[in-house]
Amino acid sequence: MLEGWLAVGLRAGAVTVLEPQPSAEIQNLCATHRVALNTALRDIRPPQVVVLAIKPQALEAAAPVVARLVGPETLLISILAGKTIADLARHVPRSAAIVRAMPNHAAAVRFSATAAVAAEGVTSAQRAIAHALLASIGAVQWVEGEKLMDAVTALSGSGPAYVFYLTECLAHAGALAGLPPAIAEHLARATVIGAGELLQQGDLPPAKLRHDVTSPGGTTAAALEVLMAEPGLRELLREAVAAAKRRAQELSG
Repeated sequence: MLEGWLAVGLRAGAVTVLEPQPSAEIQNLCATHRVALNTALRDIRPPQVVVLAIKPQALEAAAPVVARLVGPETLLISILAGKTIADLARHVPRSAAIVRAMPNHAAAVRFSATAAVAAEGVTSAQRAIAHALLASIGAVQWVEGEKLMDAVTALSGSGPAYVFYLTECLAHAGALAGLPPAIAEHLARATVIGAGELLQQGDLPPAKLRHDVTSPGGTTAAALEVLMAEPGLRELLREAVAAAKRRAQELSG
């Protein structure tokens, strides 16, 4: 997310990253853009926005530090899968304005699919700030009911991994069909990227795009007969999303 924000002009001097065990990637990013890393808490004034992007299981341990950062006017944007607004308010009681958001890995290239929900204490100005930050790294969909966020996490939050795995499987199938593995992987990657661009540039439903490239009795139709059989890809993805949603629900509390 920070990579995306810096790429669209967020002033590096306005950002402080707090990470007790920063990876080499984070250290390099901060050094390259001159972003402050692990400034002493006593030297940080309550910021306008705190973006809490940690593992859900780390909330309890991180809460005392976050509580020291949050002021009465601070907007807290949470990226924690499964953790509800009530969870956050309980751990950081001074946070009156909370936005719960779920971007995905494509935020780094500004193509995230993000959903967000705002607590009652969020002002229209704070919501606008949250929207600007989230929209700068991709598409944003605001939802009215927080109960939808676990499904969001299961669909778009975890979704890039599903597409990456699909690409792996497609490349593997191409290699088994006789292609050199390197060529199979190159073609699989290019195919997924191209299909995504068709979705991006147009407004046709995926089903219509699929229908348009499927000639009756052709090779694509033969493949889809396998993928669309029952149980097939639809059922597998339904089970996968359901499993991810259950895990998001388990992480609450």
